[in-house]
Formats: sequence, C-alpha cells, structure tokens
Amino acid sequence: MTCAALADYNLESHGFCICPAVLSVAHCTAVIEELGPIVSAGRRGLLALPEIARLAHSPKLMELTRPWLPDPPRPVRAIFFDKSPDTNWLVAWHQDLTLSVRERRETPGFGPWSIKEGVPHVQPPVECLQRMITVRLHLDDADETNGALRVLPGSQAVGRLSAEQIRQWREDVPEVTCSASAGDALLMRPLLLHASGRSQSPRHRRVLHLEYAAFDLPAGLEWQEGLP
Repeated sequence: MTCAALADYNLESHGFCICPAVLSVAHCTAVIEELGPIVSAGRRGLLALPEIARLAHSPKLMELTRPWLPDPPRPVRAIFFDKSPDTNWLVAWHQDLTLSVRERRETPGFGPWSIKEGVPHVQPPVECLQRMITVRLHLDDADETNGALRVLPGSQAVGRLSAEQIRQWREDVPEVTCSASAGDALLMRPLLLHASGRSQSPRHRRVLHLEYAAFDLPAGLEWQEGLP
C-alpha cells in the first residue's frame, strides 16, 4: 500500500499511522553512519549512544508521541534492524508484549520472564502496554519487496491475544503493508498485531525502533535503557 493510501489510518482507531518526512534523507544517512554495520538481525541497547539518545529525546519525536499518551513519554528502548540479503528473516504475527529491565525481581502482575541476549525481559500488565508507543524510523524506503511491516488494523484494542485469537484475526481482518519512504515514521501501539516477510530485494530495509512509555515501573524494577 502506498504512503498516500496509508494516510487514512490513525493511531487511535487502527493502532498505527504513518508520519511522513520526520527525518531528512541527510539525517537518515547520519544515523546509519552512527550505527555502523551489523552482522545479525538487530542491534539493541542503543539509547547508550549519545546521538541516538538525542534523537529519541528530540522535540520532534516528543511532539509526535505526547498526544497519544496520558503522561509525558520517555524513551525506554532503542533497536536497530537491518533487513538485507545478508541478514534476512521473517517475523510471524505477534504483539510486542515484553519490557527489557536491568534485573529480574518478582513483582505482582509482571510475568512471565525471559532472557534475550542476556537481558531480562518481562511481560507487564496490559495496562502498561496501553501506555506505550513505538516509533519506527525508516532509514531506507520500505515496501512489500524488502520486508516492510504488515499489520492488522484495530487488533491493538482487544488486549493480549492467544494463538487461536491471532489466527482468527488473520482470517477476519485484511492485512495492511506499511510502505514508507526513508525519513518516514510509523507510530504503532505495542499490542497491534504485526509481522514482516523475508526481503525479496537486494536493498537494505533499515529501521530504528524506539519505544516510549508513560508510566513508572514498580519499586524494584528498572528499565534496561533510559532512566530508572
């Protein structure tokens, strides 16, 4: 689907929207150079990089996210994805259900726990996920040929879904391919069902994935990135 056609979708009703030209092409190039090449599907922990932290806290991104959250947002996670012929993968339909934290501490309402690349991750209550926004900054053009994100509009509104419920959503709701130009931002709710296919193109599909939260973690838990 073209960027123009995607203009009819909004974050409140559909769980996602495209914001065009959030970054200039020159800024995209600068971010790519700052991050450098990666040898796996993704690179995490990027809020520790000053340039990425400045971008995540920039007035432009804060202005994009603030209207959709009940309290001022804070960046809590940054991941760089580079889908290319050398690092090519597919992602099955899923919701983003976990937070990355500094250490495991049993907390009422939080769980189950898992470990990803040595970092503790935990599923929070759904109410926490509803107070989050993801910003996917496209550093390259993305379409159906190079693994652009696909979403099921409206699925963010029904909470955490079982495997059977996900299957039913796939049968009942037409998927939308979130084509984007370099510099565009895709805003989405973590609970929105999304997937992506393998790239069929020699082109890169680089995305800087930023997560913003508008809540404090319970005592004893600390964000892996960002402020405690």
